[in-house]
Amino acid sequence: MGRIAIITDDPGWHGKRLREALAARGYDYRYVSLTACGINLEPDGLPVIMPGFEGRLPDGVFVRGVPGGSLDQVVFYLDVLHALKLLGIPVYNDGRAVERTVDKAMTSFILQRAGIPTPPTWVLGNRDEALNLAERELREGHQVVSKPLFGSQGQGLQRYEKSEDLKGLSDSNGIFYMQRFVSCGEQPHDFRVFVIKGKAVAAMRRCGVTWLNNVAQGARCEPVRLDDLLLCRLAEDAVRVLDMGYAGVDIIRDHHGRYSVLEVNSIPAWKGLQSVSNVSIADLLVDDFLSLCRPPSHEEIRAR
Repeated sequence: MGRIAIITDDPGWHGKRLREALAARGYDYRYVSLTACGINLEPDGLPVIMPGFEGRLPDGVFVRGVPGGSLDQVVFYLDVLHALKLLGIPVYNDGRAVERTVDKAMTSFILQRAGIPTPPTWVLGNRDEALNLAERELREGHQVVSKPLFGSQGQGLQRYEKSEDLKGLSDSNGIFYMQRFVSCGEQPHDFRVFVIKGKAVAAMRRCGVTWLNNVAQGARCEPVRLDDLLLCRLAEDAVRVLDMGYAGVDIIRDHHGRYSVLEVNSIPAWKGLQSVSNVSIADLLVDDFLSLCRPPSHEEIRAR
C-alpha cells in the first residue's frame, strides 16, 4: 500500500476530503506538520525526519499548509520540501511553487514579465516614496490598495480613496506592497478559478459584502460555467508561467470587461468553490497527485 504525507497543521475539512480520496484509491496517509520535521545528514538513516515515516519516506507529499514563523523557520520548512523533492519524492505543490506565490511581490513580478494582465503594482521599502506614489495615483483618479506581502483570506488589506486616508498607509514589516484598485461596478465581485494539471476544472464568482471578495470575509459563492474561454485561459496561463501543479487563481474584471489576475494561490482552499461545483475537487487533485507517485522499489527504499 502506498503511503502519503499530507503536510498540514490543521487537517480540518480539506484534510478529511483528501484522506477520503486517498483511501478510496488504496493509499494510506499521515498528517505531518513541518514543525515536527528535520534534516539528518548522518551516513546512516533517512536524510529527512518525518513523524510516521521512520522506516521509509513517503511515496508522495501533498502540501496543505506551510506554517508561519521567523525567517529562519520558514526557510527551514521550505528546505524540507526542497530536500524531499531532491530525493525524488513528488511534492505537490513543491517548495519552489510555494515560494513564488506566497510572496505577492514575486508573483506580481513574474506575471507582469510574462505579459499576464495584472493591476499596476509597486513594492517599496521607503515610506516617503510609497506615500508619494500613492498620492500620485489618487491625483490621477485611481484608488490604491495595500496588502501584506505574505497573507491570505483578505486579511490586512486596506483601501485608500482620498489623500487623508494615506495617514494610515500600512506596511508589512517595513515593506509597502501597493496595487491600483480595480473597480468592477456597483456589486463587488471577482472570480476564483481552480486549475489542475494546466486545465481549469472549476470556477466561481465571489460576491463580497464589502469591497473584499474573499469567502473568509463573508463573500457569497456563485457557480461559473467554464465556457468563458478568456477567463479560463488567463488562469491557465498564470499557473503555467508560475510552474505549478495546481492553483487557485483570483481574477477580477473591470467595468470595461477586461480581466486581470490579482493573486495565484499555491495552497488554495476549495470549500466555498466545492459548494457551487458539480465536480469533486479533492478527487481531481488526488488523481493528478497520484499520477506523479509510484510505490518505490526495494533499491530506492534502501537508497533513501
